[in-house]
Amino acid sequence: MKGAATAVAVGLTLFQLTTAGFIPTGLFTQRGIHLGLVQVLAFLLFPLPGRADKGWKGIRSRVIDGILMAGSIVAPLYLIGNLDTLVNRAGAWSGWDLAVAAVGIVTLLEASRRVLGRGITLIGWGAVAFAYFGPSLPGLLQHGGYSTDRILGQLYLGQEGIFGIPLGVAATFVFIFILFGALLEATGAGRFFIDLAYSVTGRRRGGPAKAAVLASATLGSISGSAIGNVVTSGIFTIPLMKQVGYTPEEAGGIEAAASTGGQVLPPIMGAGAFLIAEYTGLPYLEVVRASIIPALLYLTTVYILVHMTAVRRGLEGLSPAGLPDLRKTLAGGWHYLIAVAVLVRALFLDLSVARVGFLACVTIALLAALRGLWAAVRAREVRVTLLREALRRGVLACALAGRNTLVVSLACAVAGVIVGVVGLTGIGLKFSGLMLSLSGGSLPLALLFLILTSLVLGMGLPVTASYVVLIVLAGPVLIGEFGLPVLVAHLLVFWYSQDSNVTPPVCLAAFAAAGIAGSDPMRTGFQAWKYAKGLYLIPLLMVVHPEIALGGGVGVVALKAGIALAALVAGAAALEGVLVQRIGWGVRALLGLTCLAAFHPELPIALLSPAGLGVFLILGHREM
Repeated sequence: MKGAATAVAVGLTLFQLTTAGFIPTGLFTQRGIHLGLVQVLAFLLFPLPGRADKGWKGIRSRVIDGILMAGSIVAPLYLIGNLDTLVNRAGAWSGWDLAVAAVGIVTLLEASRRVLGRGITLIGWGAVAFAYFGPSLPGLLQHGGYSTDRILGQLYLGQEGIFGIPLGVAATFVFIFILFGALLEATGAGRFFIDLAYSVTGRRRGGPAKAAVLASATLGSISGSAIGNVVTSGIFTIPLMKQVGYTPEEAGGIEAAASTGGQVLPPIMGAGAFLIAEYTGLPYLEVVRASIIPALLYLTTVYILVHMTAVRRGLEGLSPAGLPDLRKTLAGGWHYLIAVAVLVRALFLDLSVARVGFLACVTIALLAALRGLWAAVRAREVRVTLLREALRRGVLACALAGRNTLVVSLACAVAGVIVGVVGLTGIGLKFSGLMLSLSGGSLPLALLFLILTSLVLGMGLPVTASYVVLIVLAGPVLIGEFGLPVLVAHLLVFWYSQDSNVTPPVCLAAFAAAGIAGSDPMRTGFQAWKYAKGLYLIPLLMVVHPEIALGGGVGVVALKAGIALAALVAGAAALEGVLVQRIGWGVRALLGLTCLAAFHPELPIALLSPAGLGVFLILGHREM
């Protein structure tokens, strides 16, 4: 079964590379084949219990999985093969159309249950039930209800449901960048970036934690998964953080907060950059530019909190003898930086996003091949051995990409179910009206309501799906009623959708880190929540000072970014009780007020934040 899963992953990779670099395909062809292969891969990697048994239980499990895999392929192929006919009879579906649609929905939700858990599956089925039982629902939830035919057609036989924008982004853009991350990992680049971070920061106070911030953010920005980054880089960073004196809960929390930073750092942002570009109609590069300063502010905040914890606890760095040498590290892996440079350069050219990812994948593959060839020449190895190793690493990258794409692609497809029901029933308009009514026209109250809603959604939905659902529900009121710029509103919702990674009671990245750290999951979650404070403050700063995201004159952007940074430093100092050295409660309270000043829209008041922080830094040599 492992061999079959690898074969499907290789097939999926070849299909994606072909459509990204050589032969673009139609909308339903691209999305349908992608989803079908992803679902088959899900059933192969997450089989029913007992499938390996030789008795009746094993036969039953294999038969059920076989039927589900067949349905996963047949349903999208039927849609692709009969597309013109389906378009012509839209709304007057045949029995076969509806049967295939039902098979497609059932297989998708079962695949999501196995990969993502019961929560998102129950939400998907709940959305279907909501559309069907509308007349029986109370209050604002009540609507006229829809027939089975209408629901099936809406969710599977058109572009407003499963095959909508979220799946389109996953199938067209996200996979190719996930493959790029997998190629980096398979070729050893992941270890290179970790070693590079340790060689730069390892000797400093709390060095391993600072290295975790740099390495995890860098890898997470490419891998597109906070949880995936925790379980890959965390096995290196968490033990070393514990070694220098961080508690297991702190070590896990820092890793989770740092990995979440990768979700907001371009170029991938866990599929967020592509989704925002699709929903807003803005160029992808504009979304990337808008995200750079906020992401750097977040990572700086985590880094400062890590440093303050080290100062408060008297923690030191690692011994130079146990650290990688910067020159040797660069000498052994500098070529990986070429691939990243090609990626960044290609983003600024007038190329499609899929083509950019394709070029990045080709570059890293060629660099790895050239390095292997050079090593073989120096060692006088047999060329067959070199070819075998290249194929092994290529297959490994395909397998990694296939597994890593399951979460994003299935989450996007289920999000399509929810978005389709929202569009069908009109509940989005009711939610916007409710949000406006409860807030009383107050933007701060509306944002508080948004935070609470995102946290509730995060208990059952992955980050990507949470963003999609929340922007459909809350986006209209944020933009239309409160007048937020479109890009700021989308970034606001996207950032708050990340809180399910680090906010108890459901904080999946923190739970993953707790498993590595051997710590209490909930306490680790609270530590992650503390270190990820910028996740909640920076979106508010973008609302008050939109130049941070939207840009403007260099002087204005620098001034607003400086105000934001001062607020974050002051807030971190007030939280940790450390500035230059330990500080008392009185000074901490004043620093808290200094932080709050930056959130005032009037510039003279906002400037009190950097001015006040400067005064405290000047006086920091005294015992306060």
